[in-house]
Amino acid sequence: MPPKKNAVEERPPLIGRLGTNLKMGILGLPNVGKSTFFNVLTKSAIPAENFPFCTIDPNEARVLVADTRFDWLVEHYKPASKVPAFLNVTDIAGLVKGASEGQGLGNAFLSHVSACDALFHLCRAFDDEDVIHVEGDVNPARDLDIIANELLQKDLQYLEGAVKKLQTLVERANDKTKKVEYDTLKKVQTLLTEEKKPLRLVHWNEKEIEALNKHLLLTSKPIVYLVNLTEKDYIRKKNKWLPKIKEWIDKNDPGAVLIPFSGVFESKLIDMPDDERAKFLKESETTSNLDKIVHTGYKALQLEYFFTAGHDEVKAWTIQCGTKAPQAAGRIHTDFEKGFIMAEVFKVADLIELGDENKVKAGGKYRQQGKTYVVEDGDVILFKFNAGAGLTAGKKK
Repeated sequence: MPPKKNAVEERPPLIGRLGTNLKMGILGLPNVGKSTFFNVLTKSAIPAENFPFCTIDPNEARVLVADTRFDWLVEHYKPASKVPAFLNVTDIAGLVKGASEGQGLGNAFLSHVSACDALFHLCRAFDDEDVIHVEGDVNPARDLDIIANELLQKDLQYLEGAVKKLQTLVERANDKTKKVEYDTLKKVQTLLTEEKKPLRLVHWNEKEIEALNKHLLLTSKPIVYLVNLTEKDYIRKKNKWLPKIKEWIDKNDPGAVLIPFSGVFESKLIDMPDDERAKFLKESETTSNLDKIVHTGYKALQLEYFFTAGHDEVKAWTIQCGTKAPQAAGRIHTDFEKGFIMAEVFKVADLIELGDENKVKAGGKYRQQGKTYVVEDGDVILFKFNAGAGLTAGKKK
């Protein structure tokens, strides 16, 4: 089952692109374990050599969003086709101190950050003489400061030109249509300059969000913090840096999610046969955190999914949180949205509890919903729409 609601879901509304093809970027200094994390996350073979700019071009992959509800539906319907939900992930090359001024691979890295919609910020909390730290020693709190400052400085650089351009239009050309956008960016400048406050922590009104979405500033992107530990520290759930990292997050990004993991531990699990892996986890009295990481990234993008289920296909359809029934129908086919009549909805949890659709209906759990219905994560939906020649059901069965 997906994790319960957490701080990511309680953040302010997402500033950024609309749509379902959103992606998480893996951000961090060189040699903190980003490529190793990407490897275990995607079971890919991205190089992970011991030098700072190993991953120069962004590497992208689709990662399965594991869900026991989906597995149950597949077992129940035994469909000819099954399509789970996926999370799009991009591995970004290491960002170094001074990147906003062109150091390292500089602006190329920052443009890759800009192309992502939310970020896994990976920091290193392990010592290893064979893996050089770009700053000379391991200090994750300092590393977090470096990355946060680089993103902030890049936003300030961008704003300098954007505000000047809008000022000309508003104050000299008297263009009133740009006034809200100009005022919003001026407000952003003040927040970043005086308070050093990331935009993702600020509650913006709808007009301000509309203005900010024209610029997609780096500090507006939701962040999930990952801490790369040694296998020993991960299993014993203890590391000297964890309290300091938690303290840094509470001060600089309150409410953000912190997830410990171990690249070495996860790499070992991937190479084990299923029975050996289960035995190893039982003996270690621990488990993998990868599914939790993927689900948390998915929620950070404010994504969820509903199901269509039948003997032909069981599929998870990704939508943004807050999507109404007609727009959700449009994910399946544009005709479903154009001719939308109703959605017949029940919860996958009710189906699992009661065993089949007839019992769900008999229990009063099967409901007809109209155009204003906001689809919820885990809904199983049958859409009915008018295709111009009578009533048609939009359920794959």
